[in-house]
Amino acid sequence: MAEKTYLLEVVTPERVVVNEEVEFTSAPGIEGSLGILADHAPMLTALTIGLLEYTKGGQSRKLTITGGFLEVADNKVTVLANAAEQLVEIDISRAEAARRRAQERIEKAQVGNADVDLMRAEMALKRALLRLEAAKKE
Repeated sequence: MAEKTYLLEVVTPERVVVNEEVEFTSAPGIEGSLGILADHAPMLTALTIGLLEYTKGGQSRKLTITGGFLEVADNKVTVLANAAEQLVEIDISRAEAARRRAQERIEKAQVGNADVDLMRAEMALKRALLRLEAAKKE
């Protein structure tokens, strides 16, 4: 018996990253990981930085997301993400450079440089580390 499916749509301000019928989705909610199957109850929740995984045709696929919102309604999951990237799209050298820049900004902030926004630097570091870790899984 084939698994029931539903539409998964992952959208960023720049593009549609995923628009596919899937069997399962796991997303990084702000209070922990969420698992969604077909016929899930309606819901709306905030997402954090992490890996979004989904299963299509029995195959697991992953992408990075950097926060946003997830809505479940009428057998459709819509993710409105700040940014999202398929693992094959990750440029490791660019992610490594972003990690170095973020760490340098954090070090400057820690020595009292008022020109550096520590929270933004920490978020940039989290994004870079997520991309590097995810690229290793590809």
